[in-house]
Amino acid sequence: MSHNIYDDNEIVNSSTNLHMDDLLAIRLSRRQTLKGGIGLTATALLGGLSLTACGGDSSSGLKLGFAAVAKNKLDVVTVPEGYQVSILHALGDPMMYGDESWKDNGSETAESYNRRIGDGHDGMYYFGMADAGTYQAERSDRGLLCVNHEYVVQPYGLHANGLTAGATRVAAEVDKEIYAHGVSVVEVKRNIGFDMSMVRGSKFNRRITSATEMAFTGPAKGSAQLKTKFSTDGTKTRGTNNNCANGYTPWGTYLTCEENWLNVVSRAAADNANRTAKEVVALNRYGLPENRKSPYLWDTAGADDLYSRWSSTATGANATEDYRNTANTFGWVVEIDPFNATSIPAKRTALARINHEGAWPAPAVVGQPIVIYQGDDARNEYIYKFVSKALWDAKDVAGGMAAGAKYLDEGTMYVAKFNADGTGQWIELAYGKNSLDSKNATYAFEDQADVLINIRLAGDIVGATKMDRPEWGAVNPLNGEAYMTLTNNSNRVSVAATPTGSQLKPDAANPRYYEDTYTNSDGSTKVNKGNPFGHIIRWKEDAANQAAVKFSWDIYLFGAEATDKPDVNLSGLTAVNDFASPDGLYFDPRGMLWIQTDDSAYTDVTNCMMLAAVPGKVGDGGTATAAGGTSTLKGANATPETVRRFLVGPKDCEITGIAVTPDGKTMFFNVQHPGENGSLAKPTSAWPETQTSASSIKRPRSATVVVSRKDGDNLGA
Repeated sequence: MSHNIYDDNEIVNSSTNLHMDDLLAIRLSRRQTLKGGIGLTATALLGGLSLTACGGDSSSGLKLGFAAVAKNKLDVVTVPEGYQVSILHALGDPMMYGDESWKDNGSETAESYNRRIGDGHDGMYYFGMADAGTYQAERSDRGLLCVNHEYVVQPYGLHANGLTAGATRVAAEVDKEIYAHGVSVVEVKRNIGFDMSMVRGSKFNRRITSATEMAFTGPAKGSAQLKTKFSTDGTKTRGTNNNCANGYTPWGTYLTCEENWLNVVSRAAADNANRTAKEVVALNRYGLPENRKSPYLWDTAGADDLYSRWSSTATGANATEDYRNTANTFGWVVEIDPFNATSIPAKRTALARINHEGAWPAPAVVGQPIVIYQGDDARNEYIYKFVSKALWDAKDVAGGMAAGAKYLDEGTMYVAKFNADGTGQWIELAYGKNSLDSKNATYAFEDQADVLINIRLAGDIVGATKMDRPEWGAVNPLNGEAYMTLTNNSNRVSVAATPTGSQLKPDAANPRYYEDTYTNSDGSTKVNKGNPFGHIIRWKEDAANQAAVKFSWDIYLFGAEATDKPDVNLSGLTAVNDFASPDGLYFDPRGMLWIQTDDSAYTDVTNCMMLAAVPGKVGDGGTATAAGGTSTLKGANATPETVRRFLVGPKDCEITGIAVTPDGKTMFFNVQHPGENGSLAKPTSAWPETQTSASSIKRPRSATVVVSRKDGDNLGA
């Protein structure tokens, strides 16, 4: 998830859940700046730090065999020696024939974005495809790639002269932005070697946008809280928005997740007077108080229903005469069948409504339920788990949306509580259990639909652990252990301080508090407080049962600079693997872990990056005391043999989204918002053109990148 004015970083969890507070906070000295030259390959970048394939995790047989790429601020994707990079597609590229190629002037019509690649590339997944056009999981040379388009990167890209300023939006610009959100599905095939290209004109190529009709399924289907002027029975809606991370299913469908949907939803002043007390509680908890204007202001583009639907203001006699419930129609996991271009996407309400960063399945086991982990990406929010009622039957492979209805429309939601001793519980979030009923004083739930639509309130009530921005998750295919990035949290205070508002003291699962001061490129000073570099937590389910209600946990890695003090650099990071703000996370089929960053705390030294890791297992470290004095449980220290920097992205970007073909030889990843700190008048990046032409002055664009080894061997090995 990117860090700009279009992010929903408001803290709306002011519940009084108890946490594990400890000792005194300490302050850190001004951090050291890495010295040394930079270049395009690892050999030039690191010289004597070049590494050989000499180590790894003996339990998996994996070894890291590339020379670590050094931190740099170049306007290219920098990869290890022996690797190659190509651009699969970028914002505005046509998916079909008949539309003009990208012109670099914003002249493309809004309507054409129903057939063009969208903006803000983010989560994605590769699905192998058989010659017959059906799902074939093991196929690596031909497949369908589903890519999320999280948001519109302003002021670059879409519009001829950037965003037209003013309190009301230009309708033609809004139309283009609506169509540039959502998901792209494209066919891809291997070229000579292990590079990939998009198959332009494929019958499978498809856009799903913020205007695409979708169905509600599961327990909340037909709920009064989902009724709108468009769907008076609450069974359908239009559009998926701010699609960040993702998931997939063992039957071969794509899960796209709606995260910062508040970007597009406004609410007028004095609207509380037209709402029930319960509605006001729910709206506030989800970050939508009255008189709240969305950053996009889509609702100001005109009186037409296409624009008015982005306002959640109560204007009619009831919910079927306006869009007061429009906020409730976003924040869901949306299932898409990439192999059926005429299928209707489904918002699977059994997986609840949050700022969905993603939905990550545990490996499917015949005779056991489908398990999906989820993160709510905002400071102080929670980690969740869904367990299906139906048990997995391998006959449902390639079952499409019918299989989705079987496994995703009925099941149990849980929320995580992390204890200070390294144990944890999954607390059931079901109507009639754990005080989630009509008698609850905080929020009187009516039924299970109400619990799922307002599951943040349910998490508050049962005492879930507030986390430092849960983002991407991943499950180790070798041992079933789950990992989740906790990107950062500037809202924490020291154990000696008195919290105010939504501030939190450290606890064992979120243990660090310190201050990090540095000088920006313009000479200004910035102070990051709390947990500015983030960490990665992991857990092991009890008795190796993914559906268990108990687990054990530790913190796999702490983001830090190599020069930080030991109680900040708790994982012992060095120049070959130090990082900040972990975000994207992915296990490839071999069990190698890939870690991506979306950083605003270390950008005085380096652009965002991706690291490769050979992970250990929960409990392979020990106890530690973090900066600020809080005790925690940490994994084994990182070494150059277990964690290395694999690539660095271009200027001002986020590295996000990743997929690896089943044979481990081709990687896809996304570069989002290169040059976001510049403007059309003063650009700071011209990527992806600079990847092949250093003197380019074209507009920067989000894009999907393909990485492979020149010798055709496995990635990272």
